[in-house]
Amino acid sequence: MDVFTSTPLAGNGLAVVHDADGLDDATMLAFARETKQSETTFVQSGDADCDYRNRIWMLKGELPMAGHPSLGTAVAVAHRRGESTASYVQRTPAGLQPVEVELDGLVARSSMLQEPVEFIGALDVARVAATIGLAQEDVHPDLEPELVSTGARQVLLPLASTDALARAKPDPALVAALLSETGDAVVVYAFVCEPGVRTVDARAFFDSPGPIAEEDPATGSAAGPLMAYIHRHTGVEALTITQGVQMGRPSRLDCAVEGGRVRVGGEVVVLAEGTLHL
Repeated sequence: MDVFTSTPLAGNGLAVVHDADGLDDATMLAFARETKQSETTFVQSGDADCDYRNRIWMLKGELPMAGHPSLGTAVAVAHRRGESTASYVQRTPAGLQPVEVELDGLVARSSMLQEPVEFIGALDVARVAATIGLAQEDVHPDLEPELVSTGARQVLLPLASTDALARAKPDPALVAALLSETGDAVVVYAFVCEPGVRTVDARAFFDSPGPIAEEDPATGSAAGPLMAYIHRHTGVEALTITQGVQMGRPSRLDCAVEGGRVRVGGEVVVLAEGTLHL
């Protein structure tokens, strides 16, 4: 799947494995590393409260919840079941998340209601900026870095200019240390947003098992916290986030506040299908 795009080979790639009840954790992690996607998901049987269980794996381990893997997996399930319109409840370690799907051929629109927002605390400005090679002066003068979750912790870094966003270059050791010390936060999510504006440019940097910090082309689990953060500080209730441009994988993420939760959505395209022999 390619998620947060309707164009094949854009957005954020995702591998979805169906019928995964018999796979153990070691096999799921090994296959996630085999795909080399930022995330790979494994669909397991549901229960009385959910339609299916969604196991989401990065290259270094399982995530409690994630955005593009949730939307892409829901579309994959609908595509496999032959359903053009569907409302699912998925279970992840973070809880239960309702997901909506509208599928037209190989292109779909999907959205999910993420977990209730947690504002965990402000972070040191200079330290967070340094993780992506920037100085304290590059940070927005009226906003501060903060740790926020809507199911998975994210480090949010408001920047003062698009120039600063373009210059961002992660330091692998600093990114790894900060994410670990903030309770295994998923990414450092750097963004540029002016007060009252409903569009945001963002970049996401995460730790990987290799020697470099990597960039994510579309991060739905960070889009939710960012929407909650912007709503708290400016009152804006809906955002369009552009991400992945610097990587050549342009992505669009649409977010809106719904009560005490955030809905994150976007387009999804089915790219390939096959059989996995494990």
